Amino acid sequence: MAKKRKHTEASAQEVAAEKPDDSAPTRPERTLFGFKKPAAPAPDAEPPSAVASPRAPPFRNKEKVLVTCSRRITFRYRHLMQDMVSLLPHAKKDSKVESKQSKGAALNELVELRSCSSCLFFECRKQKDLYLWMVKSPGGPSVKFLVNAVHSMEELKLTGNHLKGSRPLLTFSTNFDEQPHWKLVKEMLTQVFATPKDHRKAKPFHDHVFVFSIVDGHVWFRNYQISVPHNEIDKVDKGGLDKMTLIEVGPRFCLNPIKIFAGSFGGPTLYENPYYISPNQIRALEKRKKAGKYAKKVKAKVRRKMHEMENTLEPDEFADMWKGED
Repeated sequence: MAKKRKHTEASAQEVAAEKPDDSAPTRPERTLFGFKKPAAPAPDAEPPSAVASPRAPPFRNKEKVLVTCSRRITFRYRHLMQDMVSLLPHAKKDSKVESKQSKGAALNELVELRSCSSCLFFECRKQKDLYLWMVKSPGGPSVKFLVNAVHSMEELKLTGNHLKGSRPLLTFSTNFDEQPHWKLVKEMLTQVFATPKDHRKAKPFHDHVFVFSIVDGHVWFRNYQISVPHNEIDKVDKGGLDKMTLIEVGPRFCLNPIKIFAGSFGGPTLYENPYYISPNQIRALEKRKKAGKYAKKVKAKVRRKMHEMENTLEPDEFADMWKGED
């Protein structure tokens, strides 16, 4: 009997060892260097559910702007370019580029080498006129502006001041949404001047505003500091925006659009400004006006001589009265 009991107890233990326990999960088999990895699923197995799939990486704005200029640029325009570099933390400055017909290919290659997606190229001609190329590289589009009314930060000496590297707020006037070419210009200004979020050189708050407004077919740029009194900060956090004031920082400039191209630094023309007059034509008209003033003087002198010849004066009888005494 004792032998039979031992035999039945041993068989019961073997059956209990073979039967899996549903209450506790199976632990992976342990090896010398750790736990053994679970076996790979069969190729015919069903894919895991959408909940268990890994999430896609979040979108990150990697916009970088190359800022450069042409050779023989004047000091005022160079200071404007340096102000723009200081206002844009995501900007990269490069050496001067020769302003020739082949500048497009050279600049596209330079933008690619510096790992940038946009370019601001300040082109100075005759040491008088400043043109600004705003380009999305390498596929385009690109906009060519004539820059007028340039005033740098050092020249204005305004009282506004904001932290260098802080992210700006962009505001646009309502007439940017009226015509298609202004919508395109607005989108390019947004992509170029908006500092990407979580940029390594940018501060994580806003304390100044970039204002773009259209007046008389020109884009006017202003930069303002957002100023709040120290005793009113708590009210601003609760929604009291009327306590904020704007103080201009600078710089100032005006952009007159000339053409919009489909490509980078060229390509098919998408828009051409019909009201644009080049500075060379303006200077030629001024010279003609000056030449017209001189011609009027010459004609007046000739008319005076003709009048004197036609209306001769009678001889004066007392003209030789006092000559004998000398």
